[in-house]
Amino acid sequence: MADDPLDYERMMEDAMRGIARRALEAAARDGLPDDHHFYIAFRTAAEGVEMPARLRAQYPDEMTVVIQHRFWNLLVDDEAFEVELAFGGKRVRLRIPFAALTNFVDPPARFGLRFGAGAGAQGAVQEGAAPAPGESEGADGAPRGGEKVVSLDTFRRK
Repeated sequence: MADDPLDYERMMEDAMRGIARRALEAAARDGLPDDHHFYIAFRTAAEGVEMPARLRAQYPDEMTVVIQHRFWNLLVDDEAFEVELAFGGKRVRLRIPFAALTNFVDPPARFGLRFGAGAGAQGAVQEGAAPAPGESEGADGAPRGGEKVVSLDTFRRK
């Protein structure tokens, strides 16, 4: 269906990436309200990803970053976002195209988006370990489920 002018799967992916973009735009403009924070998984080898070579070597396929307390210079445009995060005590700049995203999760909102088939995370995170996208920790430290994760796999023909 690559030539289908009504490629609904592609339209849905674009719309979902727009949600992630708008959430990041709001965070760049106003900061993160309340306890909101984002786990963002992306394909490190995707076209347009800019990151230090040492991180790319450590995470050759996929990486997860956390936008929460310690992030700087969050910039968002139509195609990508840029952010500085702390890795090993040093600030590094990342540029991540929205097309490279595999997961976008806001655990306090119990909301998540999964892009493409077989999306998952093996990830590095800013400031220590984090639950996998789609999972967040409750007050007792145990994973808490029930997030609203939208996946196109639900709508794909088998």
